[in-house]
Amino acid sequence: MVALLSRMRKEMNGAVADTMFCYGKAYGLNYGVSLPTIRTIAQEIGQDNSLAQYLFQQQVRELQLAAMHIAKPEEITIEEMEHWGEGIVNSELAEEFAFAIMRHHTQLEEIFHNWALCQSEFKVYAALLSAAKSELASQKSCLESIPHIISNYPSSRPIMQGIVTFLDKAYSHSEMKDSVKELISQMGESPAELYIKEEMEWRMEY
Repeated sequence: MVALLSRMRKEMNGAVADTMFCYGKAYGLNYGVSLPTIRTIAQEIGQDNSLAQYLFQQQVRELQLAAMHIAKPEEITIEEMEHWGEGIVNSELAEEFAFAIMRHHTQLEEIFHNWALCQSEFKVYAALLSAAKSELASQKSCLESIPHIISNYPSSRPIMQGIVTFLDKAYSHSEMKDSVKELISQMGESPAELYIKEEMEWRMEY
């Protein structure tokens, strides 16, 4: 960890850190290192789940993000996924977790349904992005959870964006087009539903 932190500090950019924005809880420390640089440094270390879990517990942005690329997704149990989930407290962590770990998990569909109805906004966001980016979960099955997610988070910007990302990907599959259209036609007038309908309308036309 000390060696990794030293590498990150060499890439430190305070000006960038000051302009970064994400929804949710702020980091304890943020060196402003770019995501591509964090990924490259993490990949040089290799995969080690114990180290990854330890790094993720640290309140340092770069260590938490690097941890996701040091972990071995195929060896993380569903129970361990819950421990990871507790640390996903902002939109950047959710996005990187979906990209680096969750979308590769062989039990993604089960995890999706566990997370989709939970009380953590950013776990739900990560679940939506993962289902959109992976073929390891049934999109038809995941689609059924969307109304419940909207009901739980009627005005969350990350949730709105996550749902649009998921629906856009689902709509790209011919067998899902009618189901997506039907879901959208049944939406009401909440801020989330209005946003989703507006965003999906031009996507479906295009």
